[in-house]
Amino acid sequence: MTTTNSAVMTRRDCLRGLSALALGGLLLPRWAGASLLADQAERSLSFVHTHTGERLRRVYWAEGEYLPSVLNEFNFLMRDFRNGSVLAMDTQLLDQLAVLQAKLGRSCDFHIISAYRSPETNAMLRANSNGVARHSMHLDGKAMDIRVPGVALAQVRSAALAMQAGGVGYYPGSDFVHVDTGRVRSWGG
Repeated sequence: MTTTNSAVMTRRDCLRGLSALALGGLLLPRWAGASLLADQAERSLSFVHTHTGERLRRVYWAEGEYLPSVLNEFNFLMRDFRNGSVLAMDTQLLDQLAVLQAKLGRSCDFHIISAYRSPETNAMLRANSNGVARHSMHLDGKAMDIRVPGVALAQVRSAALAMQAGGVGYYPGSDFVHVDTGRVRSWGG
């Protein structure tokens, strides 16, 4: 039996195909709700920082790419407001917020209570509260504490939990929900 090269898939062709599939999997988040992002031509978010009063509404993803200049604006807004330290926030966190917005069924302003925390700020907060993790995901730009005006905090929590996208902490006494890009887990009540 003779075969032509065009009809035979070599090991190399197979590996290339698998690599392309793997790369494609990296481009879209693997959590429930990621499909809500797949059909969007643009992704936008709006923030109000509760401690600085700063507001920012921007399209942060368009034509299949994150927009670096907008990510820089978001990073500055989400800085450690206590000492001005800036860190690149996890784009998966931004995508989680975009899906959360879709699950809430409305365009909304996310009020930021806390985003990036420098090691110094985290240590200070930890010394004054038993609810601050030593290795908080805020230190890596992978967490944000939020509220959404006009939406019940319990509804924000329920929508975030339904996404199965990372950690969700519920702090009704402090009026915020924690979301992060870590493993799926929840706490608070």
